[in-house]
Amino acid sequence: MLRNIIRVAIIAVVLSAIAFSSYLLITKNQQGKITIKTIRSAWAEYDYQKVYEYGKAFLQDNPYNNTALTYYSYACFFLAQAQTDTQQSQSYLDECINNIRVAIYEADKSLIPQLQYMLGRAYFYKNTITTHYYADLAVKYLLLAKENGYKADDIAEYLGLSYASLGMTMESIAAFTEALLVRESDSLLLAIAEQYYKASEFNAAEQYLFRIIKNSDNEDIVIKSENLLGTIYIDREDYDAAMEEFNNVLKKNENSADAHYGIGVIYEKQGNIVKARSEWRKALKIQVNHPGALQKMSEN
Repeated sequence: MLRNIIRVAIIAVVLSAIAFSSYLLITKNQQGKITIKTIRSAWAEYDYQKVYEYGKAFLQDNPYNNTALTYYSYACFFLAQAQTDTQQSQSYLDECINNIRVAIYEADKSLIPQLQYMLGRAYFYKNTITTHYYADLAVKYLLLAKENGYKADDIAEYLGLSYASLGMTMESIAAFTEALLVRESDSLLLAIAEQYYKASEFNAAEQYLFRIIKNSDNEDIVIKSENLLGTIYIDREDYDAAMEEFNNVLKKNENSADAHYGIGVIYEKQGNIVKARSEWRKALKIQVNHPGALQKMSEN
């Protein structure tokens, strides 16, 4: 009898130990398990590296979970922007694009415009760090997002820059003009002026350049504006005004390759090739791959 009681007691202790061990194991596994809640918590803390790592791990077992795909692709996008290594940035963007494209297929209708917007942005940034073959896809998805009702202050500016990359000058001007209604910036004014110049609408370009030169505190943008204004004056054969603009630039920055190049073009137009080549050499000394100066030195 006593022996039976002892045997039962031992069995009870063993079973209790097994149950307790199982409980600890289950609790530990639950604590270490990555869930959508885990990913959302990291996102709320703006910890995109953790969102990336959690999302990647979660998607190994749940490859088509739309929520995880969305968070993971967005994390890839922001990590790409933070990179100084172009190759690494492109790798993150490729992951971002691939996962957004998968997410779109299963997304709720209300989420699709936002995913299209992010896909457009991803293609836009991919276009800026590669050989410019993705601007058309940036335009495609940004327009889709816009047509489907997604609102973001930067859509028009992204479209303007993408159209400019595609050489679609008038579309670029229209998009930039729309962007100005949302916010005005010196860089945006200069972008519009550059597109008007490409369209040979010099008067319109001048108006934007004058606004920048008069009001901007950004010396780099002012210098770019004065160089472009000088180029416009050359096209109008107003060489004195052009020379004045380029000299204004050199007073601010004596190492402006564009200003020396412009002065060289003025001398060329006036028939003084010796002085022209001297200015182009100065431009190339500052910027060894200056395209205008390289071309002029090969031609003259």
